[in-house]
Amino acid sequence: MRVNDLEWDTIDRVVDVNLYGTLHMIKAYLTHLHERPEAHITNISSMGGFLPVQGQAIYGATKAAVRLLSEGLYSELRDTDVGVSVVMPGGVSTEITANSGVEVPAGAGSAEESRLPVTSPEDAARIIVDGIVDGKLHIYVGKDSVAMNLATRVAPKRATHLIQRQMKAFLS
Repeated sequence: MRVNDLEWDTIDRVVDVNLYGTLHMIKAYLTHLHERPEAHITNISSMGGFLPVQGQAIYGATKAAVRLLSEGLYSELRDTDVGVSVVMPGGVSTEITANSGVEVPAGAGSAEESRLPVTSPEDAARIIVDGIVDGKLHIYVGKDSVAMNLATRVAPKRATHLIQRQMKAFLS
């Protein structure tokens, strides 16, 4: 939904789950992780955390905040035995929308019906685990995430317009 159409309780829920949920988990476990010989924090952002998506501005803002929080935490923990990664998945066929209780606009199909590339949950898991093992700070999941990350760096307005055209059907 567009920002102007969102109720405050919806905005608060998205911020609470996406940003504060991540922050609460970090604060709850970080002291314990320092006591281990080796540990790793992996936070989940989104492709929406670096690419503005029409109708998902609040979601994207919270996922960008998770990305920046993770990058700041990585910097703070560089000289410790606690690693940090932030995952930025694109489309993954998990049925997350159907299982989230979020109302899906009429005509909006599932990830499996999308013309955009989607990653299987198994492939996503492998990419994430490999990224953690390799000590990557940023882990991009899916060809769409890799491509759009590059596109937003090279031509941010053009990338935004491309996504806006893709999402237009969801907002009409």
